[in-house]
Amino acid sequence: MTKQLSRLGKHVSTGLNDAFFARPPDLVARALLGVRLLVNGCGGVIVETEAYGPDDEASHSFKGLTKTNAAMFGPPGTVYIYRSYGRHWCLNFVCTRGSAVLIRALEPLEGLGLMAARRSVSDARILCRGPGNLCQALGVTNEFSGFKATSPPFSLHASEDETIVVAGPRIGISKARDRPWRFGVLNSAYVSRPFRPPQPGETS
Repeated sequence: MTKQLSRLGKHVSTGLNDAFFARPPDLVARALLGVRLLVNGCGGVIVETEAYGPDDEASHSFKGLTKTNAAMFGPPGTVYIYRSYGRHWCLNFVCTRGSAVLIRALEPLEGLGLMAARRSVSDARILCRGPGNLCQALGVTNEFSGFKATSPPFSLHASEDETIVVAGPRIGISKARDRPWRFGVLNSAYVSRPFRPPQPGETS
């Protein structure tokens, strides 16, 4: 059984360019934690991500290229936006072909007034908690799908601080549920759901 919480050690986020994204999605998902993400000047520090790959039954790319998932087969660093449950936009950054990282939560730091107005909430802890809320706060819609994550209106700034990463199963999927490809900043108050401590008898 997959351990629900695994301490993966400290890392320092590196410069964000095509080479940064041209790696397996689980590596990119970990490395994006602590990176400052802004969209038209609004955003904050990424504190939660999920990875999806082409051999992953939970991934949109698993059954191959379609009109709706075409951006996911673009070059590394491509922005892929999809709608969840017909209501919420979700922001992803493409890694290797057919793989991507879902941005699940931010610690909001810049453009707080505008983000609060978009969300009609004042509590910073829930402002960008969850991928749908995050996109609403940042003003992200499918019009950004196919853009480059490293070009305007997006801005990604590498972190100079060390980040301790925890991992566990992904949320809201029905397949490949045991794959521990959800990653978060240890003890962050801004993640969409707490990471459950490992239970007796569970292995990594």
